[in-house]
Amino acid sequence: MKIVVLGGGISTERDVSLSSSRMIYRALKKNGHQAVLLDVYLGYEGSEEEIAHIFEKDCDWAENIGGIQESNPDIGKIRAMRKDGGKSYFGPNVLTVCGMADAVFLGLHGEDGENGKVQAAFDLLGIRYTGTDYVSSALSMDKSLAKELFAFHGIPTPAGIHIRKQDGAEASGVSQVPFPCVVKACRGGSSVGVCIAHDEAEYEKALQEAFAYDDEAVVEQYIEGREFSCAVIDGKALPVIEIAPLSGFYDYKNKYQAGSTVETCPASLSPEKTSEIQRLSERVFEVLRLKNYARMDFMMGKDGSIYCLEANTLPGMTPTSLIPQEAQAMGVGFEELCEWILKLALR
Repeated sequence: MKIVVLGGGISTERDVSLSSSRMIYRALKKNGHQAVLLDVYLGYEGSEEEIAHIFEKDCDWAENIGGIQESNPDIGKIRAMRKDGGKSYFGPNVLTVCGMADAVFLGLHGEDGENGKVQAAFDLLGIRYTGTDYVSSALSMDKSLAKELFAFHGIPTPAGIHIRKQDGAEASGVSQVPFPCVVKACRGGSSVGVCIAHDEAEYEKALQEAFAYDDEAVVEQYIEGREFSCAVIDGKALPVIEIAPLSGFYDYKNKYQAGSTVETCPASLSPEKTSEIQRLSERVFEVLRLKNYARMDFMMGKDGSIYCLEANTLPGMTPTSLIPQEAQAMGVGFEELCEWILKLALR
């Protein structure tokens, strides 16, 4: 089949997206597909003749994609690379090429890739894509809305409050959530704009960092304990994986730098706790109206209580990502995993 792997973009997770897209692209090529890897923002400059035969182009579309750096990419430099000034999120010929494909495999991460905008555009254009639709993407990306839905449906989640930048000091939230607390950009991903605050000074600094990425933030109870993740594909939970950072918490660096964490899959849990996390994962999948696949993150407090932190609608597919490890634990290799996800999109 003709498949476009779409990655890159201008979010803080650009590098992660490109790394995921590279692995997906190579897996699809091994599976015999006519695959093209495109940067959603930079697009592809070519003549009408080149575009018409782009799927027959004999090249390695992933050869110039680098690894993930410890710091966030310089988005200003990426924007400057667009000859047309970058007024549209979609780069040159992106929508044209995606429209020619049998399906688009979304390797996007971060705000514009996971907030439902790309999915809504593709729905209007009749373009098939992997992952969930625009409604569930938007619900999942907004941590405050997702937490409200969790609470309404009885899904345990850390107590928290929603703060808007425009409310200023009047809504600081210092007295409402005890220290230590977690401060998050409301619509961030890959733990970008996430800090743990132990006192008021750290809290104010954390709030400033969160507001550097979003006009809204979530401040929630810090749960000390063990961290787990559980993917759901087609409504069914995969094996649970435990994530133990060697230092600090599971932040951007620990997520994507090899050797920064110890990951155990299946997690060393009792059958009862494993079933509880899997059941909650499937429930979150249902409550947020997710489709195809997603990954849910959890904390287990020292008393054994399980809390759902969030849902990831386009989970990472990098060399250190969790969902490929979970799939491998049930005997599904990376190429087979990509094919599974692709078939769900075409169903």
